[in-house]
Amino acid sequence: MSAERDAGPGRSPGFLLWRATLRWQREITTALKTMGLTHVQFALLVDLWWFDSQGVRPSQRELAEHATVDVMMTSQVVRVLEVKGLLGREEDPADMRKKVLVITDEGRRLAERAAGVVENVDREFFKVAGEHNALIDVLEQLAGVN
Repeated sequence: MSAERDAGPGRSPGFLLWRATLRWQREITTALKTMGLTHVQFALLVDLWWFDSQGVRPSQRELAEHATVDVMMTSQVVRVLEVKGLLGREEDPADMRKKVLVITDEGRRLAERAAGVVENVDREFFKVAGEHNALIDVLEQLAGVN
């Protein structure tokens, strides 16, 4: 029997990543709850805020693809964000058959505030990785970003 197997799941990189991810998600969820947002709502709203800052009005599908969120889940979350008054839908001037998403002023304010809160949670959570934070380099490689 190998020493790695004898150590149990506690030293498995996948197990540790899973446990760290769950802990990080709990902390993000707790922080966002005070603003009335779920983690997915936050991700889509902040992505829409980013598109807005670029002068782009994405379709629902484009938002889903950019945020790497399932299209059906995006549809459900967009409806909730629309009911909350954080975004709206408009006809695309270039293609009247297509609807685009537009962030509202309230949505912009909330996205900016929520982004700051999440950045603070991230900074505190990941401070154990040190000042250079080599963990980011590793995560980029594992995520296929580079």
